[in-house]
Amino acid sequence: MFTSLLIANRGEIACRIIGTARRMGLRTVAVYSEADRAARHVALADEGRLVGPAPAAESYLRAEAIIEAALASGTEAIHPGYGFLSENADFAEACAAAGLVFVGPPASAIRAMGSKSEAKAIMEEAGVPLVPGYHGADQDPEVLARAAGEIGFPVLIKASAGGGGKGMRVVETAGDFEAALAAAQREAKASFGDDRVLIEKYLTRPRHIEVQVFADSQGDCVHLFERDCSLQRRHQKVIEEAPAPGISEDFREALTGAAVTAAEAIGYRGAGTVEFIVEGGAFYFMEMNTRLQVEHPVTERITGQDLVEWQLRVAAGEPLPLRQEAIRCRGHAFEARLYAEDPQRDFLPATGRLAHLRLPEGDDHLRVDTGVAEGDEVSVHYDPMIAKVIAWDEDRAAALRRLRGALARTQVVGLTTNLAFLGALAGHPAFAAEELDTGFIPRHRDSLMPVEAPPPDAVLALACLAELERRRAAAEAAARRSADPYSPWFRSDGWRLNVETHNEITFLDGAARIPVTVHYRAGGFLLDLPGGSMAARGALDGEGRLRADLGDRQVTATVVRRGGAFTVFLDGRTYALALDDPWAPGAEEESLGGRLTAPMPGKITRLLVEAGAEVERGAPLLILEAMKMEHTIAAPADGRIEALHYAVGDLVEEGAELLAFEAAEG
Repeated sequence: MFTSLLIANRGEIACRIIGTARRMGLRTVAVYSEADRAARHVALADEGRLVGPAPAAESYLRAEAIIEAALASGTEAIHPGYGFLSENADFAEACAAAGLVFVGPPASAIRAMGSKSEAKAIMEEAGVPLVPGYHGADQDPEVLARAAGEIGFPVLIKASAGGGGKGMRVVETAGDFEAALAAAQREAKASFGDDRVLIEKYLTRPRHIEVQVFADSQGDCVHLFERDCSLQRRHQKVIEEAPAPGISEDFREALTGAAVTAAEAIGYRGAGTVEFIVEGGAFYFMEMNTRLQVEHPVTERITGQDLVEWQLRVAAGEPLPLRQEAIRCRGHAFEARLYAEDPQRDFLPATGRLAHLRLPEGDDHLRVDTGVAEGDEVSVHYDPMIAKVIAWDEDRAAALRRLRGALARTQVVGLTTNLAFLGALAGHPAFAAEELDTGFIPRHRDSLMPVEAPPPDAVLALACLAELERRRAAAEAAARRSADPYSPWFRSDGWRLNVETHNEITFLDGAARIPVTVHYRAGGFLLDLPGGSMAARGALDGEGRLRADLGDRQVTATVVRRGGAFTVFLDGRTYALALDDPWAPGAEEESLGGRLTAPMPGKITRLLVEAGAEVERGAPLLILEAMKMEHTIAAPADGRIEALHYAVGDLVEEGAELLAFEAAEG
């Protein structure tokens, strides 16, 4: 076994690998970009090495810089994690040439599975079932269009060289094929440096089930059961579980057997995942990921094995820790991916600073993997994942209850997240009933999105108590600084001359103003709320936790204040309010007419119109790339392009005015 390990990655996977390496007594070296100098994974490692500026292409994707850092630090092995260089065959070969152990499969296996077309050919020869499709080398658009017609619409265009939903388009009709193909090829080129695609029959209600496989250099290959990853948005996974529910033992045996056959067909070594599409009692090979998967913790929970330790031992030439008959499956596990993204805006990634972050504490049933801490920034440069919440129990229903509870205890303030969406998914009756397929989220979208409703009186009361506590503390501090600390001007009890002791606090819920009258009573307050009067009192600690008596109910909540904004966490839900300060200068209401703005930070990759062009409503105007995904900005109405403010290649911030647009009259 080697004694030192460089982790060629960042975020939660780098932290997770460091944890296992440290337990095994290995010295760890982290690499970091200029944006990640203070990142959690750097602090956890024994040593850190700077590899370049913030953009991944100039830091984490620079193979030569990674290898140079390994050699300079005296490291013997490199673990690539997932993403970045993890499935780069040239990088694996460069590590070997430099005398470094690459913790991953042989370069030949990476190349074979890195091309989806080549992978399909290998699997077909090995007897692994395939979805009907075109996997040929001829990429002429006419050839691809003809193949799509022969397969029959709908079809799926997929980037041949990658995954993660990038370079992927569903095409319903022949008339949509040309535009979808061009978009898929551009996205594939930007994400993987390779614009080749393949065409497959699009199954309408498929499940996405994958099998964890492991092979050593002695020729042994095993599986560690399967995972269901059907809950997806934008072709990317949201909640995964293991084992896959609702399949028979015979089906499981056939599925896992096919996965082992697939690994053996390419002379595999290390951790890999063979992904299948399942529909109507049949399964079809989709792709093989030649690396550790994001969702590997659910497999670890049901098998009791540390897959990173297995990777390190196999990379050092040791045999697999267990033979197939010794690998057992116990209980059920879920993983929910907490992202900085906006479900209401088609899951667009969000950026910002984690002003407040509380993740549930781990125990025998719960695990949380994260690479960030409170105060860190989620930037445009990297994946917007905040944490993975993993819950386990003896059966699926109990594990799902634990997941719901863990999500209810999670708190994030400072940027938009999918936390409420995850809670709705975990609590959806159809999910509990195992009605799983990749169309689950689009089909249930309306019931999964939070319903806009006024905040309950309890939330308003809690925000009031927090604000009153702030005013009291501010008055006491001012009195201590004053030459006359007993002046009545420092009183915070609502005292009025010849008038009942009261005050009014007004909150904003969106555009709605909600006034609350506060009557001061001995030992507390009487609040006039939209639903009636409520006696209230409470104490706020330094962490924002508020223990309060609200009428005949006692509650514990968290209230976080940032400027004039309040975030209240109560009963597993999150509420946002703003304080309406009548003395604050009013901002002039900005008209968005004639302007089109960037929905998020990104880069302009294509301009589809010129200044002076007449366009129709819905016409594509430009393409913005963010987080390696393309977003088309379309005309909001018939009209004329007055001016373009950016060129191809320009970086833009969220809210930036992209172009001037004059709508046609009427």
